[in-house]
Amino acid sequence: MTSKKELTIYDLAERLNLSIATVSRALNNDPTVNKKTKRKVCELAEAMGYRKNNFASGLRMQKTNTIGIIVHELNSHFIASVLSGIEEVLTAAEYIIVIGHSSESSVTEVANANNLFHKRVDGLIVSLANDTVNLDHYDPFVKRGIPIVFFDRVRKEAPGIKVIIDNEKAGYEATAHLIQQGCRRLMHITGNLAQNVYVDRLNGFKKALRDKNLPDEPGHVLVTDLSERAGREVARQILELKRKPDGLFFSNDLCAAVCMKTLKEAGIKVPQEIAVVGFNNDTISRLVEPQLSTVNYAGSEMGRVAANNLLSQLNSSLGVASYTVVLTSQLMIRESSLRYAIL
Repeated sequence: MTSKKELTIYDLAERLNLSIATVSRALNNDPTVNKKTKRKVCELAEAMGYRKNNFASGLRMQKTNTIGIIVHELNSHFIASVLSGIEEVLTAAEYIIVIGHSSESSVTEVANANNLFHKRVDGLIVSLANDTVNLDHYDPFVKRGIPIVFFDRVRKEAPGIKVIIDNEKAGYEATAHLIQQGCRRLMHITGNLAQNVYVDRLNGFKKALRDKNLPDEPGHVLVTDLSERAGREVARQILELKRKPDGLFFSNDLCAAVCMKTLKEAGIKVPQEIAVVGFNNDTISRLVEPQLSTVNYAGSEMGRVAANNLLSQLNSSLGVASYTVVLTSQLMIRESSLRYAIL
């Protein structure tokens, strides 16, 4: 099957017996071209299916009006909310979005970054993959002065702007709430500690234990991939313990909800015997029974802040900036952790 040749501005100019410059100005609604000529050019362009080559025009102006986004997963309420916030801001600013999905793989993240660099994106918004430690694949952007905004999963040494929450504070508050509810044998289930979000939440967990004079017992921090499978495995490990924890703090909601469901099926009462707190306020936290206590931080707000800071960089003549924006989070207390009334 043969493909139809893409119609160009040269074809329009030849068909109308006009100069290429006149056709170009007419298509761009230049006031120097009279209305009759504009109408003739636009009518023929529409009739022949002409598509304006914004990419080529952008290259001439050293701008493509395209923003690259790299996220670690797409099957996530939080990431979907972030993308919605980014799209809201960038679409209003007439930018095109190109999304790369790393699927929690640093190798795929590197490929995405290289692809977006060669697509000549004007800027980049990134949340790092679970196993990303080395950031060399962002060096070409830095060297070309292309601004980068990292959000949620970041590295402190990363170039550019970082948009985060205070994960240590959030982890502390979640753990302190469990202690307030009478829990004395606490367990924290977390993700890859190479990532800031997980190590900071762990630090908050440990600090709350120290402040309440509770032991940081060996084996009471479990590093998992926070998946559905991990939730079942954590429940299995807990059920085999003679001295079970009475409070669980998870670094995401999916793993927490699956673990809680598995424990309940085995006869464990939640929260009476084991109280549970998750993280992210994903939809599943409101669908499980009992509803899951969790830490909420608005993905849409994080997306809007990331996009607005990127736009500020694109419109700045001061060069690429490097700073951190810290957004607020809230502990949302629901039935899964509520043993006593909160006064």
